[in-house]
Amino acid sequence: MTDTIFVTGLSIHARHGVMDHETEVGQRFVIDLELYTDLSEPSRSDRLADTVSYADVVATTTAAFKNTNYKLLERAAGAVADAILSHFPRIRAVKITVHKPHAPIAAIFDDVGIMLTRSRHP
Repeated sequence: MTDTIFVTGLSIHARHGVMDHETEVGQRFVIDLELYTDLSEPSRSDRLADTVSYADVVATTTAAFKNTNYKLLERAAGAVADAILSHFPRIRAVKITVHKPHAPIAAIFDDVGIMLTRSRHP
């Protein structure tokens, strides 16, 4: 059985991108997370120790996303996935969406970004 913990709309200012001004000034990114785990124990026990702390997930995500400047969103999202899977053994897999709403693209668009899913190797 797989249940899901989610965090949506996590806004982080970071300096990812291939253009000089992106790494100098930075911009706002928005991250959505889906964390796949078994929530049967905490759904009965009502104990934080039996689940994953949302606050800790947000702190881990923010640190992994901001601590290094990457050219590609794919790499930045990969760093988040690696950090979550290494810090939270209860999480079996993670789906990360990174939105870059102000990407330097000569077009009118609502959003652009990437989604990736990573899981533990058995």
